[in-house]
Amino acid sequence: VSLVQAQDKKPASPKVTVESPDKNIKVVYGQPSKKGRVIFGPDGSSSLEKYGKVWRTGANEATEVTFKTDVMFGGKMVKAGTYTLFTIPGEKEWSVLLNSTLGQWGAYEYEKIKGSDVAMVKVPVSMNKTPIEKLTITPANNSIAIAWDNMTVSDPVMKHG
Repeated sequence: VSLVQAQDKKPASPKVTVESPDKNIKVVYGQPSKKGRVIFGPDGSSSLEKYGKVWRTGANEATEVTFKTDVMFGGKMVKAGTYTLFTIPGEKEWSVLLNSTLGQWGAYEYEKIKGSDVAMVKVPVSMNKTPIEKLTITPANNSIAIAWDNMTVSDPVMKHG
C-alpha cells in the first residue's frame, strides 16, 4: 500500500477532540462504531468489552482528558492537567478512573500504571432506549458523559475554587 492510499482510507475509529462549553474540559478519544457488535457484556460472552475489566474508553490510544483548572472529580481534588481516562464497565455501575501516566495504547499496561491513578468515581448506568452507534464522550461544564450502544454514564466534574 502506498502512503497516498493509506492516507485516503478513513480510520475505522477516527480521533475526536471535544470541549466543554466553558472550555475547561477537553477530551481526545478514538471513536469506535458498534457495527452490529454486542459492546458490553459479562466475561465469557461475545461482547467487545467485558464487565469488570479495565477499558481504554475508546479505540487505539487510551482516552485523554485535560482540565484547564483544578477540579473535583468524584469528590477528589484533581490538579489542572492532562490525564488518561479509563473505565471499568459494569451492568449497573461503572468505575471511571483518571491516571497521570499518558501515552497509553489501550489499557494493556493498566496493571503496571494503576499506582498513578489520581481519582476514581463510581457512577450509575442509564440504559439508552435506542443503541448509540458511535462511542460518544460529551464534556459539559460540570460532567463528562460517556455513551455507547445501550449504556450511558455521567461523571461529575466540579470546578474547584
